[in-house]
Amino acid sequence: MKPRLELLLAFSGLTIGLIGAYVYGLHAAPQPPAFNPATDPYAKGIYAEGIVESYQDSGANINIYPNISGTIVDIPVREGQSIRKGTVLVRFDDSVQKATVEASKAQVAYARAQLKNAQDELAKQEHSYRLEPKSVSKYALDDATNAAKVAAANLEVMVKNYNSAQALLAWYAIKAPADGNVLAIQAAVGSYAVTSQGTYDAYTQSFDPIIVMGASEDYVSVRCYIDEILIHRLKLGSQMEARMSIRGTNISVALQYVRVQPYVSPKIELSDERLERVDVRVLPVIFRFAKSDKLPVYPGQLVDVYVAEK
Repeated sequence: MKPRLELLLAFSGLTIGLIGAYVYGLHAAPQPPAFNPATDPYAKGIYAEGIVESYQDSGANINIYPNISGTIVDIPVREGQSIRKGTVLVRFDDSVQKATVEASKAQVAYARAQLKNAQDELAKQEHSYRLEPKSVSKYALDDATNAAKVAAANLEVMVKNYNSAQALLAWYAIKAPADGNVLAIQAAVGSYAVTSQGTYDAYTQSFDPIIVMGASEDYVSVRCYIDEILIHRLKLGSQMEARMSIRGTNISVALQYVRVQPYVSPKIELSDERLERVDVRVLPVIFRFAKSDKLPVYPGQLVDVYVAEK
């Protein structure tokens, strides 16, 4: 007598279920962590998130914005390049402004010629009046005098317009305001930059500075944000101790206290969120450490910091 099909299917299902239960019940040994998480190196320490910045005596990175709107035609510097104060960073299309300068220069020459004619005419009238007062009427002499004054005033206006046009032409070449390093170039040749706003970033859908500069010092800054409820536990001053852990590594670096930015503000610097559901306010504390090619740290990088309590 042949076994029924239902019994074969039931037995097969039971067998598969038992095998599946056995396989899924096996526990694989967990892999070791790729790196150790940041731990408190002090008996009592305060955790804070930090962001790496270029080392400045005051402030943070230098954001370069244009004073005029226009199309970028040349960027003679490169990212990571060390530059001196006055180095040209960006050039804009200045063809229209150059034509304006040339036109103003021609107007100055024309006004100077008009002044020369008016002065010569006045000199002739005065010379004739000295020889024979009745040869020149009082009205004619006054008109010549006033014409010379008007021509002089017109020349002064033209010169000021020419100087203003030249000063505006200088804005078409953005120069480095200080010695430093080029951290980021956020525009390209052909991009259109807007006055005091920079260039539009299609990824973030916001305006960014054309160039971000940092100081070319031997140190790198770390700006830490201490929660306002923990401020009273800090021992501010040169004796403050802190250590930084680089995320994704087991590297820990001792930090040197620099200064406190004495202004408690909402914590939006790290997340770049303009509005937060919870108004968490923090005190920025700036540390520094010696720059080294062996440390994989760059400005803008987030790090974990522990600050020793009192």
